[in-house]
Amino acid sequence: MNRPGSGFTLVELLVALFIAAIMFSIGYRTINRGLIDREAVKIKEDRIIAVQNLLRAFEQDFSQLAPRPIREPLGTGFQPAFLAAAGTASSLTGSSSDSAPDLIQFTRGGWANPAGVQRPALERVSYALENGVIKRRHFPVLDPMLGMPPVSRDMLDQVKTLSFRFMNEGRQWQTQWTPNATPDDPATGMRLRPIAIEITLELDDYGKILRIIEVPG
Repeated sequence: MNRPGSGFTLVELLVALFIAAIMFSIGYRTINRGLIDREAVKIKEDRIIAVQNLLRAFEQDFSQLAPRPIREPLGTGFQPAFLAAAGTASSLTGSSSDSAPDLIQFTRGGWANPAGVQRPALERVSYALENGVIKRRHFPVLDPMLGMPPVSRDMLDQVKTLSFRFMNEGRQWQTQWTPNATPDDPATGMRLRPIAIEITLELDDYGKILRIIEVPG
């Protein structure tokens, strides 16, 4: 036992330092584990937001489809207002550049113009899957000229496959949509577009996601 006023012994100091070191180690591991878990949660949260943003973009685009075909770049004819290739795109489609073929092309309305640029409110949009990344492309003008490159935006990565189906007037699903229509053909009317569009995504982490969007009109 220490005498009064004699202070701490060396052994007592070493024991105190040892206990402090153990508590510091436990606290550090706890804090480090918390930071790692927080980062993992943030990554998952960002991933969910990215998936939601893609589905929201699909919904906004398809809910504003416009029955307006576009002129061919050489001016020799028209491309349908809504055009979709058959089949399913895999993550192996395309190369390092914007060379993957468009799975779906369409004209949509409601193109925001906050800067007041002299252009129509209609926009020509397409979607493609390239190297596991879904790309949304659009042209700065409605009727693009020959050689005009589209503006491309990466929407979602880690995508295995992307496919679409389209409901026709007979309430039948089909895997492609290639109507022959021109702006002066009144018989086509609003049915230049499908009644509904089914989207199927297969992701590396979340598996398959299916969404059906009704087309107004």
